[in-house]
Amino acid sequence: MALRARQFAEAEQIATNILKSNRSDRHAALLLAHALMGQKRGGEAIAPLERLARRGDDGEVETLLGALLCGAGRATDGLAQLRRTAARRPPYLPSFQELAGQLAKAGQYDEAISTVEAGLALAPGSVDLKLDLGRLLHDTNDFARAASVLTAARDAAPGRPDILNQLGRVLILHGDYAAAADAFRRVLALYPDDRSTRAYLATSLFEQGERDAAEAALRSIIRGQPQLLGRAAFVMAATSHGRFFFSQRDVAKFLGGE
Repeated sequence: MALRARQFAEAEQIATNILKSNRSDRHAALLLAHALMGQKRGGEAIAPLERLARRGDDGEVETLLGALLCGAGRATDGLAQLRRTAARRPPYLPSFQELAGQLAKAGQYDEAISTVEAGLALAPGSVDLKLDLGRLLHDTNDFARAASVLTAARDAAPGRPDILNQLGRVLILHGDYAAAADAFRRVLALYPDDRSTRAYLATSLFEQGERDAAEAALRSIIRGQPQLLGRAAFVMAATSHGRFFFSQRDVAKFLGGE
């Protein structure tokens, strides 16, 4: 409950007290690690997690340990730990995700993609792995394949806004503006106040030549949020059917902002 309330210091104290009486308590060690991470002190959780990992195979403990080792500047040890965990069977899928994420951070995109693909070979129905693969393909500019992978993820989980948002962004880059707009509209049906998604929708609409609808979307973005004027101005200027203004005042006047 303390963790969920983001009361990290209190969560740390509770977990520490439990570990004083039982150093091998798995749940307390995991809670302590998350409490320390919440305070940007994740490195302090490495030792108790290492003790716990030595007791036997535990994918959750090992994956968190690998992530903390990487975060503490021990990338070689962290990646080695994550590779061992991903090699275990039955597979612990979050280890594939964490390993791929750490490899991507290190610029090793080919291995990151191969890691997620290996996970999908073991669990072809994993929507989370498909989303991760789509993101990596997006980052490496393979927009056609990213769109295909993310479309499959959307079909498997049509109500997930994170998948719809990622798919829409890829579809814009792939040039399928109508499909992108549809994806963003689906997100907005669930979260009508999501202004970032509405900005992406405006981009899609501009690229389709639907300037009036796009400008209406931008007006709704800055309504009550004048700090978003710059984002709205960028959307207009960066799209092929948008508008460009030389002064911020002119943008504000056109969009009805302050």
